[in-house]
Amino acid sequence: MVTAAALWLPRLPWLLLLAGAGARDATGDETRETAAVRALAARLLGPGPAAAFALSVERALAAGPGADVFVLSGGGGARVRVRGSSGVAAAAGLHRYLRDFCGCHVAWSGVQLRLPRPLPAVPGELTEASPYRYRYYQNVCTHSYSFVWWDWLRWEWEIDWMALNGINLALAWSGQEAIWQRVYLALGLTQAEIDEYFTGPAFLAWGRMGNLHSWGGPLPRAWHLKQLYLQHRILDRMRALGMTPVLPAFAGHVPKAIARVFPQANVTQLGSWGHFNCSYSCSFLLAPGDPLFPLIGSLFLRELSREFDTDHIYGADTFNEMQPPSSDPAYLAAATAAVFEAMAAVDPDSVWLLQGWLFQHQPEFWGPAQVGAVLGAVPQGHLLVLDLFAESQPVYTRTASFQGQPFIWCMLHNFGGNHGLFGALEAVNQGPAAARLFPNSTMVGTGIAPEGIGQNEVVYALMAELGWRKDPMPDLPAWVGRFAERRYGMAQPDAAAAWRLLLRSVYNCSGEACRGHNRSPLVRRPSLQMNTTVWYNRSDVFEAWRLLLKASPNLTTSLAFRYDLLDVTRQALQELVSLYYEEARAAYLRKEPVGLLRAGGVLAYELLPTLDELLASDCHFLLGSWLEQARAAAVSEAEADLYERNSRYQLTLWGPEGNILDYANKQLAGLVADYYAPRWQLFVESLAHSLARAVPFQQHQFDRDVFQLEQAFVLSSRRYRSQPQGDTVDLARRVFLRFAPRRVPGTS
Repeated sequence: MVTAAALWLPRLPWLLLLAGAGARDATGDETRETAAVRALAARLLGPGPAAAFALSVERALAAGPGADVFVLSGGGGARVRVRGSSGVAAAAGLHRYLRDFCGCHVAWSGVQLRLPRPLPAVPGELTEASPYRYRYYQNVCTHSYSFVWWDWLRWEWEIDWMALNGINLALAWSGQEAIWQRVYLALGLTQAEIDEYFTGPAFLAWGRMGNLHSWGGPLPRAWHLKQLYLQHRILDRMRALGMTPVLPAFAGHVPKAIARVFPQANVTQLGSWGHFNCSYSCSFLLAPGDPLFPLIGSLFLRELSREFDTDHIYGADTFNEMQPPSSDPAYLAAATAAVFEAMAAVDPDSVWLLQGWLFQHQPEFWGPAQVGAVLGAVPQGHLLVLDLFAESQPVYTRTASFQGQPFIWCMLHNFGGNHGLFGALEAVNQGPAAARLFPNSTMVGTGIAPEGIGQNEVVYALMAELGWRKDPMPDLPAWVGRFAERRYGMAQPDAAAAWRLLLRSVYNCSGEACRGHNRSPLVRRPSLQMNTTVWYNRSDVFEAWRLLLKASPNLTTSLAFRYDLLDVTRQALQELVSLYYEEARAAYLRKEPVGLLRAGGVLAYELLPTLDELLASDCHFLLGSWLEQARAAAVSEAEADLYERNSRYQLTLWGPEGNILDYANKQLAGLVADYYAPRWQLFVESLAHSLARAVPFQQHQFDRDVFQLEQAFVLSSRRYRSQPQGDTVDLARRVFLRFAPRRVPGTS
């Protein structure tokens, strides 16, 4: 048994409310959660190996309400016993044993599960308690950038990953548009008005936050039915494992057609968002004092709870990246109170999970009075704030720990689901402990909140471990060495050395400028003003590349190694694109056509086709797989075409006119060959023609011309391979021999 003194949890009055949120019948839950975690083990390990583990859920292990604890014992010829205070805690205990006693590895890209025989013994009993009430996961945007086309099998794997990493609080927002459709029809809107309002599937995240409407739609009827089915299965599995799902609530945004049905309604049209015009943005916001506000809010939550039940925590974002119509604290307090009161009218135990991104995104608007108005409008214990970008730009430090409201320290890390090696591991390592020790801290959890997943898995492995630690990892280089050993299933000195180089370079970003948004020239529309600076020494990336290739004879059977070798080779080619771009630009500015064509030719006609060929060797880097997922979610050819168009737009133009151009860039085989490479070829040709005609390069004209190429890609119906071809190790070796620089300009 863990004593209260051994488990750090803030002893504040509002914690009692938070601890009760999502609580269910404890006795019945123990049996259900035990069965769920045993089924997880069988899926992960197979029924035979899973039988070597005795898994159980015992509420009495916890020191107090909401405290997660696991206890490991046995092994060494006997069954390994894993006991947890919840299904999540037991799953986390199983993962801890597999990771630290068996040297196993579980990640998005795959698993390494070579179990020793016999299973290693646990010396005595190992008890571990999380110092935090919550380990949170997801960002509203993740549902569009990563989850949008998932079926149940993919969701099942993700929920398993969540449980193994100790996640006990996560968004569950699928299917909400079907509920909204019922509410809007009950209010008197027509089906045509509702269809005109919803965005397409790939843009639902921003429809849900009020940023967009209509773009990429309409939503087919079959979409609603499939999402309802998925949501029921997602919620059933999350609850079976002891997780608390966060359901959506009414934030105040309404369709324009509300004004037709209720002409007296007090509705304000907000400004545009993301360079969209009002055809697709300029959300309509219901005034907090309008009697429709509590009516719509309660109608939605009642219908949602009737369909899905509730765990009492709800997410809503009224002013995400949108300036409120007034900075008057009284208005902001009223707008906030209206959202919460609509929740509380249906569910008196409701807790509002608020993304704190608005305070970080527009600090010039959100001064102390404005922040205080929002935070003070919800009773303490009923608001839970996500400090969403805390590893780089924490808000708790300038708001006196959110003025006493509990918050979760979140690592955002990734924007747009971009590929590109990036991390601020030292800031991540130190951040949660610093927030916990902040004067009068109200921190109650850690969070993993990327906009997109499936990249930089080392960053997420560290963050997940920190959810179970009071203190930072004492030796990050040693930790990353163990990470590589588990990932590949064996210790390999060259691979470990490569990871240490990556740790001190791409994973060592520091300061407020650190953003996991890939702005490499490779994935941006070309111009003469592109920024090629990086925070690290590029020679470290090239040396890590060399070391991984040197390690490859011993590691070719490791799928994780092949994935990492491709990813590092991809990064090296990205660096080379920047270097050749600098050469081409310098040659153009010196009016040297030979130098321009040499450097530009290598970039556009050699590096990018080579990169595309490399990416085609791994199933995780295929445009064909991405588009096939979208088409597979459809029940008709017309739906499949709509979903594919959604996907192509999101990856590239994002909006009809390139409104958020390349924000969600990815490096995928097919996308590089047919989208990025043609842009660069046109750019080099345009610069060459400029020199040949002795006229200045016209960026505006180039932008118009290249938009035709970009739009042609989006509107194309070309099919791409969804199965890998070629050998990653062989291709990476050939790329290295052909392109690896002997010396990197600007380095010693």
